Amino acid sequence: MNPLVSVSWLAARLRDPNVVVLDATLPPVGVTPVVDTRGRYVERHIPGAVFFDIDALSDHATTLPHMLQADEEFSRNMSVLGVGDGMTVVVYEQEGVFSAPRARWMLKAYGVKEVYLLDGGLKAWVDAGQPVESGEVKRPAASFHAKLDRSRLKDFAEMQKTIAERGQILDARSAGRFAGTAPEPRAGLSSGHMPGATSVPFTELVAEGRLKSSDGLKEVFAAKGVRLDQPLTTTCGSGVTAAVVALGLELAGAEKVRLYDGSWAEYAQRPEAVIEKDSSGS
Repeated sequence: MNPLVSVSWLAARLRDPNVVVLDATLPPVGVTPVVDTRGRYVERHIPGAVFFDIDALSDHATTLPHMLQADEEFSRNMSVLGVGDGMTVVVYEQEGVFSAPRARWMLKAYGVKEVYLLDGGLKAWVDAGQPVESGEVKRPAASFHAKLDRSRLKDFAEMQKTIAERGQILDARSAGRFAGTAPEPRAGLSSGHMPGATSVPFTELVAEGRLKSSDGLKEVFAAKGVRLDQPLTTTCGSGVTAAVVALGLELAGAEKVRLYDGSWAEYAQRPEAVIEKDSSGS
């Protein structure tokens, strides 16, 4: 099942009540002033699309950013948004590839079987001459039952085990943050990387606002020495762009991919964590 869908595919299904479209755009990290992505959604979005606020839909019982909510809480939130069991979900972002893959990964982790990413996002939709609308959208409440599949993610203890066993860890942060030569955007965190990790900045998987082709992605991973037939773990700053790399791996044919949900925001603040500060793995 191809995780990407085209503008024409979505346009043909836009009025289907069993298809729900979600704008899952997060503001870029470290950009000032902060981009008001919800405001941009209100100004212009795909007809019928609901705003999927990744920040609001994360666990606020922890200080870590973007952690997954408990099943019951996520179930309530999706029901209110009008996302029901068995629906087909299409996520997109306003431009580029940054946060929509995280929304797709979240929904897959909670058990949604049919969830896709709109290839090219809102820009591709507009460029194709498709209609847009403004204002908030409120879908009828639905019934959603989340059941987290823990085989899709890892916690700190599992990451320590992966490091000890020299498993494949792909880090989606910038090369400078990975090497320890550029600062982390979150105060108080040292930059650097996990022992044995490979630097795969998520931006290297993107060209002209879209994920590269399957062959293009395979070339990137091959150049990094990634073994697609072996287990892989993706990580980043807070679990968002790790989902871009996870999606790239899926498109390249990898089947054993897990995401470290705490990512560097958790790892770098743990006193027992080993942090390396060179360019190895890049």
